[in-house]
Amino acid sequence: MQTHFTPEQLRDPNLARANEILRTCVHCGFCTATCPTYQVLGDELDSPRGRIYLIKEMLETGRPADAKTVKHIDRCLSCLSCMTTCPSGVHYMHLVDQAREYIEQTYKRPVTDRLLRWVLSRIIPYPGRFRLALLGAKMARPFARLLPDRRLRAMVAMAPKQVPAVSRNDDPQVFAPLGARRMRVALLTGCAQKALNTDINDATIRLLRRLGCEVVVARGMGCCGALTHHMGRTGESHAQAAANIAAWMAEKRAGGLDAVVINTSGCGTTVKDYGHMLRNDPLAAEAAEVSALALDVSELLVRLGLPEGAPKGLRVAYHAACSLQHGQQVKSAPKDLLKRVGFEVVEPADSHLCCGSAGTYNLLQPEISAELKARKVKTLEAKAPQVIAAGNIGCMMQIGSGTTVPIVHTVELLDWATGGPRPRALA
Repeated sequence: MQTHFTPEQLRDPNLARANEILRTCVHCGFCTATCPTYQVLGDELDSPRGRIYLIKEMLETGRPADAKTVKHIDRCLSCLSCMTTCPSGVHYMHLVDQAREYIEQTYKRPVTDRLLRWVLSRIIPYPGRFRLALLGAKMARPFARLLPDRRLRAMVAMAPKQVPAVSRNDDPQVFAPLGARRMRVALLTGCAQKALNTDINDATIRLLRRLGCEVVVARGMGCCGALTHHMGRTGESHAQAAANIAAWMAEKRAGGLDAVVINTSGCGTTVKDYGHMLRNDPLAAEAAEVSALALDVSELLVRLGLPEGAPKGLRVAYHAACSLQHGQQVKSAPKDLLKRVGFEVVEPADSHLCCGSAGTYNLLQPEISAELKARKVKTLEAKAPQVIAAGNIGCMMQIGSGTTVPIVHTVELLDWATGGPRPRALA
């Protein structure tokens, strides 16, 4: 793609990076075939290629973002299926993230949009606040149809019927390995996950300890920054990233770290990108070091090795989270692990397509999200599974709200198969 940034513009490292990405695009349109929003809406501007043109024009001219551009960028899921498909290696993730930051700086949204985004950024990354919000949503559920905004109705509908008790395993501490120590790893316990489903971290800790890991929950660690990053609130996301980098580097200096293990794939994609996010920051070297240490829990389990298990007689439909299969290019590890310990694993048709969760997308774009959820649930249920497994809490909440088939995190099944308790969702 030909670009026309001025030499003065290219002195800005962000615009220079955008120019690099734009110049790799050859207009082939392969991305449109795998873009969920293009499939639902059929509008070229709701495809990666169309959004790239909008971003190019906006950044080149230096004009403030307009309502048309904002609408189509907001409709992007950041599922990154386009990056898996692209034969030219266009790094769409970095480009659309920069566009969102630019929109946040130059576009004044309607007051209801500003308020909603502010509330989300001030609640979801903080587990205590999020718990209170979930309890409030639970009480509001009988009156949801009276709420004036469709997005508020979506928020109430997505709240779980039961908010789990707080797990003390999420407090800063060190869990000793059961047996000889093979690795020392830091666990990102997440933010929303700690309020929505405490079983995932508990299962992860049990499983890693049995496999010889000393598991550290670092003091000072918090939200990975993904939610605010994808809203274009770069100052907030970088501050959250910096806090995590400081916490993990302190542990690395104190006792060494072999990995930063992450069991929420949306967070994993962001942590693995810290090196790029903070490349122009004084923390650049440490950010790159943390990104190099970051592993999805399935990647770590492949390295550690799981004992083979006897057939369990349980048919598991594996849902591949976009942030795992596209964002991190981790595709076979979760399925291979489930098969290794004895589960029958099946995959739905169009497994590359998003379920519509995408962080806060299901709250900000509820109509498109609902269409994608219905498609995903239909393809999963077509496989007649006894349980659905996924590696991301957002996907679990999204799919779980549309089916009666139990849904659990992959690590819960692996923990159960190797000596842990039966997942509560299967009870």
